[in-house]
Amino acid sequence: MTGISSENERGLNRREFILRTCKAGIAAAAAGSLGYLLHDGLGPGPPSEAGDAQVSLPDFSIPGFEGKLSIVNGMDRVKSVHLALKSLGGIEAFVKKGDRVLIKVNAAFATPPILSATSNPELLGEVVRLCLAAGAASVVVTDNPINDPGSCFALTGIGDAARSAGAQLVFPRDGFFRATTVAGGTLIRDWPLLYTPFENVNKVIGMAPVKDHHRSGASMIMKNWYGLLGGRRNIFHQNIHDVIMELAVMVKPTLVILDGVTTMMTNGPTGGSLSDLKQTGTLIVSTDQVAADAFGASLLGRSIRDLPFILKAESMGLGTSDFESLHPIRTSVG
Repeated sequence: MTGISSENERGLNRREFILRTCKAGIAAAAAGSLGYLLHDGLGPGPPSEAGDAQVSLPDFSIPGFEGKLSIVNGMDRVKSVHLALKSLGGIEAFVKKGDRVLIKVNAAFATPPILSATSNPELLGEVVRLCLAAGAASVVVTDNPINDPGSCFALTGIGDAARSAGAQLVFPRDGFFRATTVAGGTLIRDWPLLYTPFENVNKVIGMAPVKDHHRSGASMIMKNWYGLLGGRRNIFHQNIHDVIMELAVMVKPTLVILDGVTTMMTNGPTGGSLSDLKQTGTLIVSTDQVAADAFGASLLGRSIRDLPFILKAESMGLGTSDFESLHPIRTSVG
């Protein structure tokens, strides 16, 4: 696949990684803030430029695994994801030998991981390794960031983490977008979708941090699919709750991993200061993206009534906002 890098590199250990990213922190945060104003994703501009051929994503969920939810308390992401997956039957319940897995991360901003504005690279690396250990034929990691993609994947540590763990990293390019229309949607119609990374994929994992968001109130799993859109997607901001609902219609994942180990409580989605963060020590793994976001809202001190997109997604039959009805498996890292 054009634009995919598959080289393996030595992984950074935690100490080396933190030292490196902290040194880049101030410059990266500044670049992220500027990029947020100047760039809003790649892909064709007006919808008409996406071309005539329409595509849609298949349903990647596993029949019989609906409504699974695991909540783990603890500050160690690696141990937490192992425990969460074990409680749901292990990664092998979701990823089989020969599967081709795509992990959609949040790499939106060119900021270091210590600011928690993007998916955590240590967690990503471990999930990639688990998928490959389960026999996955390939793992692809992708996103269409708001800032320059190269800077985002580098400064967040996501690029190094993906390659070091054995994943293929896919950067967005104009030729990778195809037009899509969400069934029953009014916003995502003939709109450019980052489609090439999904070709030949049969399992999809969504991975996102829990963050405040100045428009939608929160950015979690369902909002994370926004990074699959190209074009001038900022026009959707005025209908943010409706477009998040349509994104959840567009992507039906195999599994979602919501990282609330450190939560961005204020000034989201970019943050920029450690004072915006709170150690909430929680990792959520689920097959129900609506339930995952509903629980994530509680980490932000918000109810589902504060986040209309959750109820809108529930009304479309995409999951439940009553996460307790799923009888979540609750455990803690020792």
